[in-house]
Amino acid sequence: MKKLINAPEHVVAEALEGMAFAHADLIRVNRDPDFIARADAPVRGKVALVSGGGSGHEPMHGGFVGRGMLDAACPGAVFTSPTPDQMLEATKAVDGGVGVLHIVKNYTGDVLNFEMAADLAREEGIDVHAVVIDDDVAVKDSLYTAGRRGVGATVLAEKICGGMAEAGAPVDHVVDLCRAVNGAARSMGLALTPCTVPHAGKPSFDLAEGEMEFGIGIHGEPGRRRMKLEPADRIAEMLMEPILEDLPFRRGDDILLFVNGMGGTPLIELYVVYRAAEAIAAKHGLAVSCRLVGSYMTSLDMAGVSITALRLDDTMRKGWDAPVITPALRWGG
Repeated sequence: MKKLINAPEHVVAEALEGMAFAHADLIRVNRDPDFIARADAPVRGKVALVSGGGSGHEPMHGGFVGRGMLDAACPGAVFTSPTPDQMLEATKAVDGGVGVLHIVKNYTGDVLNFEMAADLAREEGIDVHAVVIDDDVAVKDSLYTAGRRGVGATVLAEKICGGMAEAGAPVDHVVDLCRAVNGAARSMGLALTPCTVPHAGKPSFDLAEGEMEFGIGIHGEPGRRRMKLEPADRIAEMLMEPILEDLPFRRGDDILLFVNGMGGTPLIELYVVYRAAEAIAAKHGLAVSCRLVGSYMTSLDMAGVSITALRLDDTMRKGWDAPVITPALRWGG
């Protein structure tokens, strides 16, 4: 194992310290319990968005804390859910008095711990709502979930709902919008190599040189099948076809197309995949009007790619176009 770390047990703490130094103008980092909050939180009169999950998926979620996206993020240990006390304290720290939305990826630990934190926050008089993201079409159940996994739509929900919350939308509107984004998005991923968790010191699964894992999860969970490595155009087709069939998308739909790297994938390769993905969308009569290419939801050093397609409406587009200033994303404004 070759990693730029000091000791596995200190990775998350030292990364948080690095974020605090690097982005002091945008965020503040709380320790014991760990969470990342907007530097100006709480913003009075604004719906607050809180998310979180295991570390190792950066820039998810801490990189999306700031104006126009999340108000707080709770980082757990690598690939391990944050604890209810982290979520509760983060919620209290960013509550602006008009409601808090928890955006929760559908992993069992995340769901249970966010539910407990929401109950505790409500006992303290905070109006907390939760939306569970479950956009992965690869498998119905996995090692970590009951039902579909939450993957790329989480990034889109945080951006779109964050933009509308920043514009002053009421909590019911933001919650309904988050549910709509989840309902209109579908994703699937693929791994070319496994990832190496620092505490384990070895790859999380075995994958031969000429193989790929189709339908992989962001923690290295098995997907639909293991198969021979295919060219990029074929990989894009294998990911896009189940996505478009599952919703199903209709000719003439306006969509957002998101090609995401898993952490160890060069950007040049992501653009090769994106080229094919947009051509497939066009073949199906879909109009791609919003695009995102890059590594926004990763799995440590895993090489691979995921694709997310979102059927847009006018409100989603307004949230997507809203200005955002976070450590990982800066556009508009």
